[in-house]
Amino acid sequence: MTPRAPSGLARFAGPAAPVPAPASAQASAPTSQSAQPSAPAPDRCEMCDTEIDDRHGHVADLEKRSIMCACRACYLLFTRETGDVQRYRAVPDRRLHDPAHPMTAAEWERLQIPVAVAFFMRTTAFDTHQESITAFYPGPAGATECLLDLAAWERLRDDHPLLAAPQPDVEAIVIRSDTEHGDCYLVPVDTCYELVGRMRMQWRGFDGGDEARASIDSYFDELRRLSRPFQPEAADG
Repeated sequence: MTPRAPSGLARFAGPAAPVPAPASAQASAPTSQSAQPSAPAPDRCEMCDTEIDDRHGHVADLEKRSIMCACRACYLLFTRETGDVQRYRAVPDRRLHDPAHPMTAAEWERLQIPVAVAFFMRTTAFDTHQESITAFYPGPAGATECLLDLAAWERLRDDHPLLAAPQPDVEAIVIRSDTEHGDCYLVPVDTCYELVGRMRMQWRGFDGGDEARASIDSYFDELRRLSRPFQPEAADG
């Protein structure tokens, strides 16, 4: 039986790199057609098992704190707000930036986060319905939660309206602040999973290496291309 390929976001969470077989094993490996790798199985909706393509949407499971790949029909089931905290919520597909309020290096330093890239989420406790703000940064071990100075975050949010705009549990703020960049975007939360997966697969050595840095550049280049200007009066759209 051919093993099924990881679906959806799981494809980003594989091992950092394949381990090569010993030279002796490579020399004696069979070369018949039956030894060739099989084509990966198609992605499937994790709610109804319908086959889906790469353009499928995602649904957040608030109880399990996970993201599920979803067909269009299942995705649309969870796009409406009911007033209560739902277990499942569709992840929106908007990307916003706020050119009127650029993030400075000095402002970033107030948060005392020891890395140049991090993302911030408003999360809802499924049992108590209480909201909190949490910060994470991507690295070789996955997403690492870091302590956030809430008072510093609130002061920063007062000066940057975009930081208050994400929908809880399904959107996030991702920031890159170093000597060359001051990027700040509102993004779907599934893109944060993607960034974490990239770092797990590509990180090399102490500082990540050239491949990881190029991947981060590519990630933010794509955000820059897809994002539209933030308009506070239309923040809920």
